[in-house]
Amino acid sequence: MKRKIKNLQEELRKAYKEHRSSSIIVYFTLRALVIICMALEFLRGDLNNAALCLLSLILFLIPFFIEKKFKIELPNALEIIIMLFIFSAEILGEINNFYGVIPYWDTMLHTINGFIAAGVGFALIDLLNQNIKSINLSPIFVAIVSFCFSMTIGVLWEFFEYGTDIYFKTDMQKDRIVSSISSVALNEEGKNIPVELKNINYTMIYSVDDNGNIIETKIEGGYLDIGIIDTMKDLFVNFIGALCFSIFGYLYILNRDKYNFISNFIPIKNAT
Repeated sequence: MKRKIKNLQEELRKAYKEHRSSSIIVYFTLRALVIICMALEFLRGDLNNAALCLLSLILFLIPFFIEKKFKIELPNALEIIIMLFIFSAEILGEINNFYGVIPYWDTMLHTINGFIAAGVGFALIDLLNQNIKSINLSPIFVAIVSFCFSMTIGVLWEFFEYGTDIYFKTDMQKDRIVSSISSVALNEEGKNIPVELKNINYTMIYSVDDNGNIIETKIEGGYLDIGIIDTMKDLFVNFIGALCFSIFGYLYILNRDKYNFISNFIPIKNAT
């Protein structure tokens, strides 16, 4: 076991020596911040947050394992974005509650995720186009596959959020207060005609605890939506990010010199 850990450390040192200094600086800076955060969470006795910090340290190794396993090279800009994304989502978003404190933090991350995932999907097809002579897919097809790949990743993530909320009683699908709803369930005649409630001032929820006592919970300002708005918003901004990359990816195939900046977000085949 010790030998495996030592070999992994040596491979990591070798891999990061081959990268540019900016990637190395970002990696070690973020890793140091996460380790400090993990130590603080241990001292506070919050093992859940400490586990999130450990997960973040493991996720930071994703670029290395991707390059080693699939024999590809991640552009320096893409590698930095991936590490910053992990830090922003787990450490800032979850542990420091940036999702609740900073407006549109979650929206920004889902948009970036849509863009990055589209780049990965684009690379999978573009590598085939460039390295296998019998395959010659049209630029529009590559762009569509890139877009669909990103949207699939977005949907799978929403499945994960939903499953986590249902089975582990978390709130990854952030709830929000709405002042109006429309539902056929409110139709007293049982008809498939929605009834709209406008200008909802507050909602009362009656629940029963383990001892049979009734608990009253008052929600000020309207009705509590339990995640559907957040889910659809996340998918919509993922759509925007995926669409943006797919358009630029299409133009990149047509003129790689003019739209060369896109190459900063596309994994390429390792020359070695």
